[in-house]
Amino acid sequence: MAVRIGIAGVTGRMGHLLVEEVGAAGAQLAGGLGRPGSAKAGPANVALLPDIGALAAASDVVVDFTNAAAARPHAEALSASGKAWVLGTSGLTESDETAVEAAARNIPVVYASNFSAGVNLVLALAERMAAALPPDAYDAEILEMHHRQKVDAPSGTAIGMGRAVAKGRGMVLSDLMESGRHGHTGARKTGAIGFAALRGGQVVGEHTLIFAAATEHIALTHRAFDRRAFATGAIRAAMWVSGRPPGLYSMMDVLGMA
Repeated sequence: MAVRIGIAGVTGRMGHLLVEEVGAAGAQLAGGLGRPGSAKAGPANVALLPDIGALAAASDVVVDFTNAAAARPHAEALSASGKAWVLGTSGLTESDETAVEAAARNIPVVYASNFSAGVNLVLALAERMAAALPPDAYDAEILEMHHRQKVDAPSGTAIGMGRAVAKGRGMVLSDLMESGRHGHTGARKTGAIGFAALRGGQVVGEHTLIFAAATEHIALTHRAFDRRAFATGAIRAAMWVSGRPPGLYSMMDVLGMA
């Protein structure tokens, strides 16, 4: 029997691509849910359901690309439904992520800052490089650029890069993060992980991690030219997580890299 996939955020640009990728994967499209506050129409021939509970009831897996404000109510509804959840929404707060973790005690959840296979390979490299390059000699800086409509900064992928660097160094990102420097900031702190966010045009996503030492610079860059890379990865995650036991999974698990 084909896996039934519901799409939360089906009226957005990602939603249209996800609909196409569900068909390409041989899965069944269970229906969709618009983004909260969106007046956009969904893709043709997609049933729009009234709320997240109805979408969960019709689905085996819900793929969620909505917005951060929906994370906690969606976590509660999907946890109660017992259905799997693939979450690609960025900009979540610490309390939002706590709600996601609570849901994962009852249902299988794949939560990723980016579903591109290439980005996840970059994250794995970032962690290994950070472990090999001591923080007192190699400063870590992350630069990202996205389209002008993006509402959160730094991007979820940039934060994922920072977490990978911090993990490689046996630290926690929240203790090291420096974002949006302005004015007289003083000298750079040893071991800090710096972030800079650019917005403009219709850039799908560009991320560069720089390790800067006195004698050399090493840059690790990923550029996305088409959102389909994210949609393909998200549906791959949905097919993988269907039938899994409860737990919080990452795209690294989906790719067999965990």
